[in-house]
Amino acid sequence: MNTSPDPILWLGTETCALGPYRADLVETYWRWEQDPALLVGYGRQQPESLEARTEGMAQQLRGDNIRFTVYDLITGSPVPAGVATLLPDPSVRTAEYVVMLAPEARGRGLGTAATRLVLDYAFHITNLRMVWLKVLAPNKAGLRAYDKAGFRTAGTLREAGYWLGTVCDEILMDAVATDFTGPSVIRA
Repeated sequence: MNTSPDPILWLGTETCALGPYRADLVETYWRWEQDPALLVGYGRQQPESLEARTEGMAQQLRGDNIRFTVYDLITGSPVPAGVATLLPDPSVRTAEYVVMLAPEARGRGLGTAATRLVLDYAFHITNLRMVWLKVLAPNKAGLRAYDKAGFRTAGTLREAGYWLGTVCDEILMDAVATDFTGPSVIRA
């Protein structure tokens, strides 16, 4: 679904791009967030109403977090495919990373591509020195995608999450600017 004829794209590759977080996509973001696989991956137990999500969107747009709409470029025209967020801690120049992909966008490498673009932005525009995330241990696809994008395992929070009703560990991963290698669309 392409909801805008000409979305703004800040940076991208041949397959993926990042653009601004958009109020006009609140219903699309909400639909993705209600996907049972996403609820399991985040460890959240209940869905959210569209009304609550719309109210939350207004607060998010005024906040200090760095939010992107992820676009799938594989078909040629940009199609909204997810959301990526950096939650910065300016006093120590670090940020937590959170990504969410639409069900139809998963399993094609888009999560890895979007994560690399966000790290490129974080290290070369926002000048962060470290980005970290938490992922539930049974989420093998997420662990692989984050590893391919440049994150490394930093530790484990034992029995800190739930996966399909069962207690599980949360894996802490981090990426530091000095280890960010490979192509940069910003430096190019």
